[in-house]
Amino acid sequence: MTAPTTTAADERVTAQAGRQFAGRVALVTGGGSGIGRACAVRYAAGGGDVAVLGRRAEPLEETARLAEEHGARVHVVTCDVRDAAAVDAAVAEVVARLGRLDSLVNNAAGNFVCAAEELSPKGWKAVIDIVLNGTFHCTRAAAQHMLAAGRGSVLNVIASYAWHGHPGTVHSAAAKAGVLAMTRTLAVEWGARGVRVNCIAPGPTETEGAGAALWPTPEDRERVLASVPAGRFTTPDEIAESAAFLLDDRAAGYISGEVLTVDGGQWLGKVVYADSSVGR
Repeated sequence: MTAPTTTAADERVTAQAGRQFAGRVALVTGGGSGIGRACAVRYAAGGGDVAVLGRRAEPLEETARLAEEHGARVHVVTCDVRDAAAVDAAVAEVVARLGRLDSLVNNAAGNFVCAAEELSPKGWKAVIDIVLNGTFHCTRAAAQHMLAAGRGSVLNVIASYAWHGHPGTVHSAAAKAGVLAMTRTLAVEWGARGVRVNCIAPGPTETEGAGAALWPTPEDRERVLASVPAGRFTTPDEIAESAAFLLDDRAAGYISGEVLTVDGGQWLGKVVYADSSVGR
């Protein structure tokens, strides 16, 4: 069989796809590690410029170094997403430094496993403030610029237990469910003004933070892994590729108010009636 001929038009399309974010700017919160770092670097690899936001400068600087290897302009800003005034100032600084703001990835989060009856008001508030309030603060600040420009995309990182629940996550599940409701509300409110708002729901991901908080022992790790029909954990880079799809106006320009679940079928694969060996 003769190999298909590559035309000049094919080559242009391929080149454009490899630079899908050229001329664009993204702000990634929680950008110092894990999924946030991977999303920032992937955006830079797609030709975009990136701002990374977090509470500690050192890991953000490492993300910046990795993104700069792709030729991106990168701005680092330290900020606590729970502080609305600080977030407003941080977003204004990003726009002043990089000239515009096209995409926001709300990745900053806090989580730990705790039985609901043992969860303190302080613990509840800490997670709600970071995940729900912080997402709103960042989205509201970024939207001032996106709505004025008539374009933009917001991507909120949540988890599937936002809709199916999970023991030990009442604080996080409630916060992320709020983010999901916020996402769908804003998708309707801002759709006619050119701003898309979506969620991505990663499954168990190989990051240092998740491992320490959610499967701290080898037994816990095996139990979590056994719950994933795909039989493996995902990686930050894999999640970042899915995030890039949702942020790409060519690929996902007609998608808003949706949740892309990237969990290897975990939330669908709970064994209730069948022998646990079936399908394994």
